[in-house]
Amino acid sequence: MSANNGNDVEKRLWAVADQLWANSGLRPADFSAPVLGLIFLRYAEKRFAEVEARIGPVGSGDRRKISKADYQAEGVIFLPPEARFSHLQSLPEGENIGRAINEAMQAIEAENADLSGVLPNTYTQIDNSILVELIKLLGPVEVDGDVFGKVYEFFLGNFAMKEGQKGGVFYTPTSIVRLIVEVIEPYHGRIYDPACGSAGMFVQSGEFVKAHAGRADDLSVFGIEKDATTVKLAKMNLAVHGLGGNIIEGNSYYTDPHEATSKAGGKYDFVMANPPFNVSGVDKERLKDDPRLALGLPKPDNANYIWIQTFYSALNEKGRAGFVMANSAGDARGTEMEIRKKLIQSGDVDVVVSVGPNFFYTVTLPCTLWFFDKGKTDERKNSVLFIDARPIFNQIDRAHRDFTPQQQEFLANVVRMYRGEAPELNHGSEEMLREHFENTSYADVPGLSRVATIEEIKAQGWSLNPGRYVGVADRAPDDFDFTVRLGELNEELEQLNAEAAALEEKIAENVVGLLEATA
Repeated sequence: MSANNGNDVEKRLWAVADQLWANSGLRPADFSAPVLGLIFLRYAEKRFAEVEARIGPVGSGDRRKISKADYQAEGVIFLPPEARFSHLQSLPEGENIGRAINEAMQAIEAENADLSGVLPNTYTQIDNSILVELIKLLGPVEVDGDVFGKVYEFFLGNFAMKEGQKGGVFYTPTSIVRLIVEVIEPYHGRIYDPACGSAGMFVQSGEFVKAHAGRADDLSVFGIEKDATTVKLAKMNLAVHGLGGNIIEGNSYYTDPHEATSKAGGKYDFVMANPPFNVSGVDKERLKDDPRLALGLPKPDNANYIWIQTFYSALNEKGRAGFVMANSAGDARGTEMEIRKKLIQSGDVDVVVSVGPNFFYTVTLPCTLWFFDKGKTDERKNSVLFIDARPIFNQIDRAHRDFTPQQQEFLANVVRMYRGEAPELNHGSEEMLREHFENTSYADVPGLSRVATIEEIKAQGWSLNPGRYVGVADRAPDDFDFTVRLGELNEELEQLNAEAAALEEKIAENVVGLLEATA
């Protein structure tokens, strides 16, 4: 989604929200449901119309008539005429629009078994005039990429902030997801996301496959999401993008419904995720002897290293993982450092990327992208590539940033060159490559990237903070943002407090042991 188009979408969503706020009985936190249902119809018809233009309408053809099965083979949702957004647009204002939308949803579920019980069907509770206005407002919206995640995050961020304070609980910015996808390269296979939200990771994986001359059905996707409403959203998202898979409602801290990990190892080719950061209150008594936590149970009241091990343990012997993580996890001490040390010593930590602030819709904090690769070649087994991408961004507006396709391709190409792969030049990154590298071959660049050995990482206290290795390039200082810096310091303070509490607990245990020994 371009910056200009993104701004237009946001203006239209504010107008939609104004209508719902002033004229409906919905709570602000529930605004997303009716809007996403209409966006679903809008997007489904766009993809249906593209296929119809290519293969012809149902019933056309000479020797063999085009049928519903032909559309489904193209990976699109089959839409009866009465279930299309354009049909709703053509209805007179005196028509019962709510009933017509509900019937459209029911018709789609009847034709597409995977969507049974998933689509919203409460439109008769909204006044006719409001629905007419919503259809007018949403009609011109360009629906590309993970539009569901974007719309959901808009309403979450503006009307349900209490639920959305942690980094990217529901929606991961598209440019970050695309970078993760470009690094792990999921050409085909089984993809797992135990914190899948609106399924944006899966959507971009499908786009990657299609961009590399594959088909969306080259991938099988498996996700877990603990919120029932978001599970339905994820299933809608998969359906309109022609992706097959299984999204299960569940709590990934305590359950492994896809049986991703066993004592024999993991079973997935790829793992992608954006888990909630720094979550406290996980009941660790329930996690004792969990095969996913074979590297150790972290003592601090912080779930970061539970998530990290969940991702790592789900990989098969050649699997790759890419996920978003809080910056503080790269330098965490105590039991978390011991877990990180084991990961590094395994040789499976492949790449770590620092991303600057303001990429997420609801929070300003920076983040780090971690990548594992259990199939690393022998020459890379003893090293980790660190990239500092904080100076690289596109300023959308005062509060939001992303990566342009050129920047995203450039960062992915740094990884490709490190791996000995040829860079891709489909989005204009050639100039950035020439600026930093000679002959499209990898070499360390101060301030951008550096390959560190495991011995060098050990000397840095097993830190996975790119800033410790990459160094500083000659560049103008970044603008100082007090709010961002305060947030960073607060995150560090939370981590230090958690470590202090764990240390106090350990000291108390030792004191009790000494007293018992001398009694």
